[in-house]
Amino acid sequence: MQSTAPNPELYLAELPEARQQVMNDLREVILNNIPDGFEEAMGYGMLGYVVPHTLYPAGYHCDPKLPLPFMGIASQKNHITVYHMGIYANENLLNWFKEEYPKHSKTKLDMGKSCIRFRKPEHVPLALIGELASKMTPQEWIDIYTCTFKR
Repeated sequence: MQSTAPNPELYLAELPEARQQVMNDLREVILNNIPDGFEEAMGYGMLGYVVPHTLYPAGYHCDPKLPLPFMGIASQKNHITVYHMGIYANENLLNWFKEEYPKHSKTKLDMGKSCIRFRKPEHVPLALIGELASKMTPQEWIDIYTCTFKR
């Protein structure tokens, strides 16, 4: 079930107690590492990090009224998920992450195109997620996005 919380604080407060600490830690590590220019926002029922319209007026191609999504974190029924669009669009970043992951976790990497899933809160490699968040500026994401979607 997607959250209808209007802001990050309410989103985090409504989570099950067993997930609140790790989700707060994820939020903190992302906010401490994500480059200037990205903004925290609610979107798609989760906590997100976006390129605001002030930096990219065209917005998200699926709905230009929305800012350009970049990262998101969600507490799903069976796992905690980190979404990172840069991994989906940049093969070098994806390869870096796959190479680094075993250095930070003893669990098998469970990944989709842009999502990284963790079954247990203690399996979330916070330092690695912080480093991942730091790897791409808003302008770099805009450049990749506009080339990928030919906007």
